[in-house]
Amino acid sequence: MQYLLDTHVLIWWITSDNRLSAAAKALIQSRRNTLYWSAASSWEVSIKHALGRLVFDEAPEKLFGAELDKNHIESLAITNEHAFLSGQLPMHHKDPFDRMLVAQAQIESLGIVTNDPILQRYDVDVVW
Repeated sequence: MQYLLDTHVLIWWITSDNRLSAAAKALIQSRRNTLYWSAASSWEVSIKHALGRLVFDEAPEKLFGAELDKNHIESLAITNEHAFLSGQLPMHHKDPFDRMLVAQAQIESLGIVTNDPILQRYDVDVVW
């Protein structure tokens, strides 16, 4: 199976946060799944780090780059198709980063690993 990780999922994985569900942990650990990390999530992490809302021991690009490699997580670029669809989605979610993840999941036929209940309102498979 193929899954797109919501931003908080990889953060919780990296920090061993107990809010990460058992299903999400198993999904990340399984080599049977292909996991993706969106450029939108990198953008979100970078902005929140610059604002002091996310604090890490090292620069986000270094930390997340290493974690993506270590956990065999593929990077998913943002295309024009993704961007246009994110603007056309119903306004269930106001967060542009989450809307981008939904658009990418729909276009690329990916499930989304997230604990955000609002994403369940979209036509996308949510795993938690």
